[in-house]
Amino acid sequence: MSTKVKRPKQSFNVSDVELTAEMKKGGAPSYDIEKLIKAHLEPEVWKEHIDKDLMKFWRLDDARKLQGGLFPTYRCNKGKILDENNLPPEIKAALADDDTKGLVDLEHNYVRAHSRQTFAYGIAYNVTGNLEYLQWCKQGAEALMEAFDGEKGMFTKQNIKSGKWGDKVEERDAQNLAYGITGLGMYYYLTRDEKTLFKILQAKENIFKNYFSHGRGYFTWLPKASKAQIDDKVEIVAQLDQIYAYMIWLTPALPEPYQSDWRQSLIDITNILITRFYSERYGFFWGTGTENAAKRLGTAHTDFGHSIKTMWLIYQVGVMSGEMSFVNFARGKMHTILENAYLKDGTWARRYDEKGNIDKDKEWWSFAEMNQACAILALNDPSYLSYLNNTYDYWFKYMVDKEYGEIHHFVAAGTNKPDIKFPKIHAWKTSLHSFEHALFGYLTASQIKNKPSTLYYAFKSVDDVTYDRVHPYLFRANITDVSEEANIGFMENGNKKIKVGFYALH
Repeated sequence: MSTKVKRPKQSFNVSDVELTAEMKKGGAPSYDIEKLIKAHLEPEVWKEHIDKDLMKFWRLDDARKLQGGLFPTYRCNKGKILDENNLPPEIKAALADDDTKGLVDLEHNYVRAHSRQTFAYGIAYNVTGNLEYLQWCKQGAEALMEAFDGEKGMFTKQNIKSGKWGDKVEERDAQNLAYGITGLGMYYYLTRDEKTLFKILQAKENIFKNYFSHGRGYFTWLPKASKAQIDDKVEIVAQLDQIYAYMIWLTPALPEPYQSDWRQSLIDITNILITRFYSERYGFFWGTGTENAAKRLGTAHTDFGHSIKTMWLIYQVGVMSGEMSFVNFARGKMHTILENAYLKDGTWARRYDEKGNIDKDKEWWSFAEMNQACAILALNDPSYLSYLNNTYDYWFKYMVDKEYGEIHHFVAAGTNKPDIKFPKIHAWKTSLHSFEHALFGYLTASQIKNKPSTLYYAFKSVDDVTYDRVHPYLFRANITDVSEEANIGFMENGNKKIKVGFYALH
């Protein structure tokens, strides 16, 4: 267990947000960089956040009880599996509201939710070294390997009562299938398990074969051969989440020739994002390219969260591939989005509404993505801590459920209280963003504080730790030391707990 780490108190007064920032006459704002770095959270805070705040919710027995073949998609805010005869207030509130009832489908568990939970257990092990978390990641990955429809790729949902897979091939969308790979990818990243790699390659091949249209030049939402696929239906998340859900952080762990092949695919998808979805006037991405009438403010997936996520992914693809045009495209535009979204109370806005007004409410995933982009920029320019120190403070004060663990879905601006009609977990909210956010926090805080970071893997030998295939998630870093910690009894292939130290994160 982590040692208790005291989190520094911070202020939300705008003068404190910018610390000593003042415009030089005819120049740029100046910041007290030493003060910003000193005020930044210590990396140990993020380890504690994973072990105490997040795993409080995900280590419960009810979180890991397979229903059919999957972890339960739905639990109450306190962590218990739902009793359909006595639904908790948050589920009732969600079902009673047209804006949120689509988040709750009590008939099905979703592969994407199970996969994201598997991913979260993997990150928890990666940061803390707790072998119990790795065992739960393994349990999740093994279940995902059973969620395949023969040679037709992965299923996307399962009936809770009957255990019957509930979707036809022509109804499976590209985004859901991408997130099905997430948990498998994390398990492979940690273990280099060859059976898992085979399933990953099978699932990825299915998506690229059946959803990428060379003629149209993008990934279709439904299979391109499906009668239900509308020819002009093109969604940003069908492209974007091929990068985010598995490729950006899994590609560096792959053996050749897959690593080179996937890196080229990342470049190709990035070009789709830039050419089909980017608005130069607004400086962000449209959620859909289906029709011009949909390219306006206030539409689905047109928000700060999706735009900043797309930007930092483009930036990281550029770093990974050596495509400096991507780095140069994204870096300045990330700054603009952050600047437009940052509020004087030290928080992030969600989006512009259809009238161009700023939406100040807080949504967990979007808030996390803004923080992560800001952390990436802070590695090279610590003046971005003038944003990040305050947004982190808000996260810990108001987004974390301190009593039962995990992160609230939606916190209202002004009251800083969660909205009950958004359950803490549901069909689209599990653990992915909260755990990735914590991993980013840990790795970038280590670099900002000039400390090494330590991650844990489960390889067969310390000889498997090579610079070309072992990285701290999607970042690069120097490997400072490697040590074998223990044999892992529940791993069939003699895998060992391997501790790897990193420094000079970039």
